[in-house]
Amino acid sequence: MTRTMTPRFGGLISLAAMLALAGCGGDGAEAGGGSAAAAQIGGASGTELAEHQVLHLGNGTEIQTLDPHRGEEIQGSNIQRDLYEGLVNEAGNGDLVPGAAESWDVSADSKVYTFHLRRNARWSNGDPVTAQDFVFGLRRGVDPATLSRYGFILTPIKNADEITAGKRPPTKLGARAVDDHTLEIELANATPYFLGLLTHSMAYPLHEPSYKEHGDLFTRPGNLVSNGAFMLEDWVVQSHLKVVRNPHYWDAANVKLTEIWFYPTEDLSAELQRYRAGELDYTYDIPTARFAWISENLGSELKIAPWVGSYFFGLNVTRPPFKDNPKLRRALSLAVDREILTKEVLGAGERPSFGWVPPMKNYTGQNMVEASWTQAEREAEAKRLYAEAGYSEKNPLRTTIYYNTSEDHRRISVTLVSMWQKVLGAEFELFNQEWKVFLDTRNEKIDTRIFRSGWIGDYDDAFTFAELFRSTGGQNDAGYNSPEYDRLLVASQSELDPAKRAALLEEAERVLLADMPVIPLYHYVSQHLVKPWVRGYEANIMDRYLHKDWYVLKH
Repeated sequence: MTRTMTPRFGGLISLAAMLALAGCGGDGAEAGGGSAAAAQIGGASGTELAEHQVLHLGNGTEIQTLDPHRGEEIQGSNIQRDLYEGLVNEAGNGDLVPGAAESWDVSADSKVYTFHLRRNARWSNGDPVTAQDFVFGLRRGVDPATLSRYGFILTPIKNADEITAGKRPPTKLGARAVDDHTLEIELANATPYFLGLLTHSMAYPLHEPSYKEHGDLFTRPGNLVSNGAFMLEDWVVQSHLKVVRNPHYWDAANVKLTEIWFYPTEDLSAELQRYRAGELDYTYDIPTARFAWISENLGSELKIAPWVGSYFFGLNVTRPPFKDNPKLRRALSLAVDREILTKEVLGAGERPSFGWVPPMKNYTGQNMVEASWTQAEREAEAKRLYAEAGYSEKNPLRTTIYYNTSEDHRRISVTLVSMWQKVLGAEFELFNQEWKVFLDTRNEKIDTRIFRSGWIGDYDDAFTFAELFRSTGGQNDAGYNSPEYDRLLVASQSELDPAKRAALLEEAERVLLADMPVIPLYHYVSQHLVKPWVRGYEANIMDRYLHKDWYVLKH
């Protein structure tokens, strides 16, 4: 763990000075030098394929695991989507399309789904993909022994909650193989978003023989048997991960790429340098401090699109100073100037947020009641609440902020520290940690008081955000526990009327915002640099891609 500590502020450090401290240097060293290829892209016709169909992708921090039931971050999911294939896939534009199942039927009460698997679906070792492989995967996902923090996502399946709570065995899950190519899944209640849920890794099949042979080492190169368009060939931690085309994949004839290399890079400025040097065809993100330069010099390669995600700071409500102290929690939220944060610190189109759920279909996002106030009014209320919570200039709040190692997370953390010090006089220590350590720290809820976080929807429905703060949720790192909030979520799961269901989820969001276990800051936009010879990329609101649809033009 590396540790960065802010000074114990005796006097005010200006926001401009703090941002300068957090910045990554001027543009002078970057002057000149675009990344456009000199040769005509696509050859004379503009459509000629490159001889070597190899893609080099930036992928953020080093992944936790390739275990589909234990991973919990975007970076791992980006790779798992190439290695595995669920019953349902997402097209380039985000639409749901058949995956390992070529079709499905739904009962009249919308509680029983019958999936018909492709008869030519194969694992990467040539074995047929069967309905039992999906049953095995689903049961492992809800089995408490798996130690998955994502078991909650399978809640709609009959008996899933009882199994994850240890009250029933995994064999009682509402999923059964009718025959080798027919899978039946029974739900506890009709669930409008169920098909979208099946694109998540928790619903992937698992090759039982290789898993039983290798145990926890089944994800290693040479051990991993997968059913997606690609298979794992090499993985060197903190260097690269390489996948190659799976010759047994049912649609292998239409997969053009032969290799994909994923590169972990925590430093977004370093990722930008690799992209400019021609080492990467695609970046995981861009350094926001360089947004203006990138827009001016690489504008045609910069892809920005709305993204179903919320960036926030979580508050550990299981321990002081935030336990049983909603006034203090609200004071911190009101002291943040989100306009400055999104327009001056970030500036890539992020949308300031006073609510938790981002814009989604069939849902009206809720906001803090102070959202319509001026920033001056919010800050005055923040000072009042801060005082009522027992803090003052002579007795300032002193606490810690944890964030995972990233230039942008540091800039945001430093910005919020400056705002909180200016408005409230509070004092903070900043700790940055490598991604895996950071996840463990958040989950343990021992050292954290304030922690950086973000949530990207797992499917296009508001419930994917609402369920994060269920009291029993595996990703509830704030430790939020509200019987009323839980009741509204449970009621929404059994409500068939779309309008009534939305009303229940909207009320749940209002309860959450009144309790303030998190400080919502902004809703995401996706930001990538994509080389002009990369084709098949199509921005979508989920920012998720199947690289089997991508290819490289001659350049």
